[in-house]
Amino acid sequence: MTAIIESRSRTPHRTQRTYSRWASLVVLCAGTLMTVLDGNIVTVAMPAIQSDLGFSASGLAWVVNAYLIAFGGLLLLAGRLGDLVGRKRMFTAGLAVFTAASVLCGVATGQGVLIAARALQGVGGAMTSAVVLGMLVALFPDPREQARAIAVFSAVGAGGASLGTFLGGALTEVLNWHWIFLINLPIGIVALLAASRVLAPDSGEGLGRGADYPGATLVTGALMLTVYVIVGAGDRDLTVTLLLAALAVALFVAFTVRQARTARPLLRLRLFRSRVLSGANAVQILMIATMYGFQFIAALYLQRVLGYGELATGTAFLPAPVVIGALMLGLSARTIGRFGAYRVLLAGLVLIVAGMALLSRAPVDGRYVTDVLPSLLLLGAGFAAAMPALTGLAMSGAREEDAGLASGLFNTTQVVGGSLGLAVLSVLAASRTEGLVDGGAGRLAAMAEGYQLAFGVGTGIAVVALGLAAGILRTPSQER
Repeated sequence: MTAIIESRSRTPHRTQRTYSRWASLVVLCAGTLMTVLDGNIVTVAMPAIQSDLGFSASGLAWVVNAYLIAFGGLLLLAGRLGDLVGRKRMFTAGLAVFTAASVLCGVATGQGVLIAARALQGVGGAMTSAVVLGMLVALFPDPREQARAIAVFSAVGAGGASLGTFLGGALTEVLNWHWIFLINLPIGIVALLAASRVLAPDSGEGLGRGADYPGATLVTGALMLTVYVIVGAGDRDLTVTLLLAALAVALFVAFTVRQARTARPLLRLRLFRSRVLSGANAVQILMIATMYGFQFIAALYLQRVLGYGELATGTAFLPAPVVIGALMLGLSARTIGRFGAYRVLLAGLVLIVAGMALLSRAPVDGRYVTDVLPSLLLLGAGFAAAMPALTGLAMSGAREEDAGLASGLFNTTQVVGGSLGLAVLSVLAASRTEGLVDGGAGRLAAMAEGYQLAFGVGTGIAVVALGLAAGILRTPSQER
């Protein structure tokens, strides 16, 4: 991580007192926690939302899709605007938008209002998330402190994802689904007040430097269309899906051509000259596809095959955030400091492969303690090792002036990976289940086999991620 340390050694944040920098980290983590929780808290509450608002099966998917499309499509633009207007301004504005949108979701009594409010949440989430990593690495230029800060940040993100499943089940069962959104109001207010007092101001480069708005239109349209194609692939004709995918590719090509020719590009293509940065983002797409798909399919397995209720399903996932938090906060930074990010990443991916492989044999008469819990522990430990190492590697390839953009890019590949994993694994599971039912198999046994197939494919994706990381990210500096 030498490059990132040297490039930030002259930043104003270097002179901040230690407690101020760690207080800033708490604020950044609080903002991140809101967006991460919201990405998962809805999953367990979906049946209750469908029943209350009368959603059809296809319409219900838009409660998730509206958020993902807005969030994934705007991350790059939000990251660049953060570099121009100041990352603190972008972060606090995003908190305000996200909090207000959460209230709108919580009071929604109609389908259209809820979907529109979810899209607005995605806008606020993109504004907040796009600049967080850039702010974090600028706050902690020292390698040891930076490793600790990234471990804390990653623990909040990873643990928050599993915690969201538990909170979604608990709030829906004890109160009602409206509270899965309204819970963001007190968190958002406190985070906004703390951000205004704790985060150091930064002026940015100024809007006069330009954000390449035509380029922003092209890439935002391309990203939104890509996420739309992925998350809706199972609900439309194959020909339509291929045409939309071709249009998304054409928009990406047009964007790339513009970035190569314009004087003030939105995305400086020199970022991709860094093999480490490009490779880390590619590995992340595959790793997050595995983890996000696992979480969704495992929740379905617990509910539909093992017969768990909403609260029980959420509780069943709790060991994962406990393991993730304990390992990231207690061992991650020290381990990376001793063995290097490259080795720690590979070890983490090996554990993820092992956890997914165990799940691929989850039987119709499975037991939580023997058939689910061991995989949860392996996957939690693997993610706890891999995510901080991968984050450090990705951000190490960015210059100071590109930190916001690199942060937005890293978050964008997370969304693309999550959407890809959810779409591919859920479609495979559903197709396998329906094929077996049509052939005369019992519904319960067919669902179990469908989920086994999804977990098996997820194992294969994790193996590809491991091979890619081993081949692309191996450099002398990363092996130290």
